[in-house]
Amino acid sequence: MLDKSMPYYSVIMKKPAETPLIPWRVPTGFGLSFYTRGMERKWASIETAVGEFSEVAEAERYFSIHYFPFQIQLSRRMLFAHAKDGTVAGTITAWWNHTGRRRDPSIHWLAVHPNFQKLGLGRSLISECLSILCDLEGRSDVWLHTQTWSHAAIRLYLEAGFKIVKDEIFAEYTNESGKAIPILKTFIPGLSTERS
Repeated sequence: MLDKSMPYYSVIMKKPAETPLIPWRVPTGFGLSFYTRGMERKWASIETAVGEFSEVAEAERYFSIHYFPFQIQLSRRMLFAHAKDGTVAGTITAWWNHTGRRRDPSIHWLAVHPNFQKLGLGRSLISECLSILCDLEGRSDVWLHTQTWSHAAIRLYLEAGFKIVKDEIFAEYTNESGKAIPILKTFIPGLSTERS
């Protein structure tokens, strides 16, 4: 869930190409699978449940604009975690963004439904997503955009080798990491950053 009790600041993170991948395993009783057509509503439901959208219809509209036109890419890049009974529990997307002429491999929309948080699904989704990006994009820096409200996810990204970058740009996002870091340090002791 997003923690909206604090000020919102945009945060840019980068995992340098030379940082090794951590092979976090999928928790017992769960599996991972790729997107298949028709899973848009499941994606929208999870993202709404964690507070990224105020209603499922809004999330579905976002999906239809930003992802639906890329069906072939989605089938190789969007992951879902699911329980043995088929209940979808989480999602992440191994995508890309453009920063000027630079194409940046990036992580989009990590989310684990509140009913399944704190089981290790976030770690396994991040690990598999990074492996997919390495296979599809080659060994290169991986970027992501997040926010102070997602400090629990930021903690996972840091464990996976990402650093908060204060002086770099990524895609169209505003980098407010300088303002975010003092707030994040109250939740993540020993927080480190990377200067460009």
